[in-house]
Amino acid sequence: MGAMPHAVVVHEVGGPEKLKFETVPEPTPGRGEARVRHTAVGLNFIDVYFRTGLYKAPALPFVDGQEAAGIVEAVGPDVTVVSPGDRVAYATSLGAYAEVRLVPADKLVRLPAGVDDKVAAAMMLKGMTAEFLLNRCARLASGDTILFHAAAGGVGSIACQWARALGIRVIGTAGGPEKVALARQNGCEEVIDLHREDVAARVKQLTGGAGVRAAFDSIGKTTFAASLASVGPRGLLVLFGQSSGVVPPIDPAVLSARGSLFLTRPSLMHYIATRDELVLSAERLFDVVGRGAVRVPIGQTYPLRDAARAHADLEARRTTGSTVLLP
Repeated sequence: MGAMPHAVVVHEVGGPEKLKFETVPEPTPGRGEARVRHTAVGLNFIDVYFRTGLYKAPALPFVDGQEAAGIVEAVGPDVTVVSPGDRVAYATSLGAYAEVRLVPADKLVRLPAGVDDKVAAAMMLKGMTAEFLLNRCARLASGDTILFHAAAGGVGSIACQWARALGIRVIGTAGGPEKVALARQNGCEEVIDLHREDVAARVKQLTGGAGVRAAFDSIGKTTFAASLASVGPRGLLVLFGQSSGVVPPIDPAVLSARGSLFLTRPSLMHYIATRDELVLSAERLFDVVGRGAVRVPIGQTYPLRDAARAHADLEARRTTGSTVLLP
């Protein structure tokens, strides 16, 4: 036992300044748990939702963060899926902004040699989100056209490359010329600048009036109406985030008027709820990254103790690609 480990603790919800870097007790794994020493921690917009109280943590105080990579130091009774010394990663387990923590062992996946820790921390949540959106939430075929908002962001940069590898034509959106250029590098055939262009009008133009097969929207309030107007008959609108604010209630009759549309508000945790689904999703991700079909751009890294600055930058749209916090 060395010095007490540190974690980023939220005692009350609010702005980035509510993230406090503090010492915490060294945890001992119980039944079904593993103690993981983190080497890299991922930053996601869901962390902001927990910090502000939009999503409720089970209790206060709590440690923010959903995903990380590291080394298993010890396991509790009845743990068979990982062993001490294993390189592992996980997503959707609150408490990641820590040097060391306990994780339910069945949420851990072993990392293949070809995927380094920073890349793993940068991609587990975003990459498995891209996996379920493209492979299991929407039923897409090669040749389909989709709209993907925030195509220069963390999920977008992975999903757009992956969609292209599947033969899907991607119309992306991004804010400003620099992010538009990044979205093009991520495999978008066309990119709409959210700051300058009318998304729905441009989509109609690019699809010969037909609209897209599916629209993927993590921005929410400011883009939802345009997303709805961009989907063709019997198409799907996938709202998987709300970085600009919560979408107001919608009258279901609108879906009929627009051409029998489908609307879903999915969450990654419901798509990796079983061990089998988690492993399948992670293995598909490791496969596309391992063979170079998808690269995971780490736009910026911060020391874990600077989590508050990282949050401020994410909310101000100053980040591109994935962000990693280093313990």
